[in-house]
Amino acid sequence: MNLHHLAVFQAVAETGSIRAGAARLRISEPAVSRQVRDFEHRLGTALFDRLPRGMRLTSSGEVLSQYARRIFAIERQAETALAELRNLDAGDLAIGASTTIGNYLLPPILAEYARRHPGIRVELDVGNTEEIQKHLLEDRLDVGLTEGLVGHDDLRASVFMHDRLVVVAAPGFIARNTRSFRVEELADLPWVTREAGSGTRAVLEQALAEHGLKPRQVMALASTEAIKRAVAAGAGIAVVSDATVTTELQQGELVRLSAQAFPVRRPLHLLLHRHRQPSRAAAAFLALLTESAHAGG
Repeated sequence: MNLHHLAVFQAVAETGSIRAGAARLRISEPAVSRQVRDFEHRLGTALFDRLPRGMRLTSSGEVLSQYARRIFAIERQAETALAELRNLDAGDLAIGASTTIGNYLLPPILAEYARRHPGIRVELDVGNTEEIQKHLLEDRLDVGLTEGLVGHDDLRASVFMHDRLVVVAAPGFIARNTRSFRVEELADLPWVTREAGSGTRAVLEQALAEHGLKPRQVMALASTEAIKRAVAAGAGIAVVSDATVTTELQQGELVRLSAQAFPVRRPLHLLLHRHRQPSRAAAAFLALLTESAHAGG
């Protein structure tokens, strides 16, 4: 069905005459009359009864006019929705972030994003690096932010900021006069680590592997908060982002240890699907992320 012919038909149906329909559409009366006849011929049915003074819908015309009203109402709604998206008045943004970023670094950025774009609904998926990459490849996310390394050709990665990893322990776990270790001594201590697939764990293993060492892992936990609680209770030592232990260090629940391999500055990665164009909502978030990273030094 030709939507232009449908629009001409509906203008005549709503105004009741060829002359009024032509005036609404700002085209000539002969053009409107010709297009109505062509439309009736294509459909194989009369849509109007031609009266001495105006046009009256036939039963077929009445049915078609009802559908036309719905079609053009949907068209107007679509135009409004697209305009809202262009102006960031509405829309959705799905972000995936690995644990440290999602729980500690991202919340203030998301709060600012919500202030600037209150019509955008944001969903945050927090998981480990492997999970975030998988969800991004499945088109379940618009943006991925991970601590770990990128391992897929369909993902485009860039470093948006750096994070500082430190080794922590409970104050009573290490003798007060022994806060500095050779890397070999550090590797021999009991380690509480993140689960396999975590970017933080990958950085720990890589830092020790450069010295031909492996951590003596006694426990693997799936969240930074669980690791901090276990370490504070004396289960072992752990490597965590400096940003995650500010309160615990200030309150004396944890202490920093120093060693040859630590602290480590690690890159934090922004991941985008290589074959997808970011939406306007995603583009606005990326601009704010860059702004926040620069403001943080």
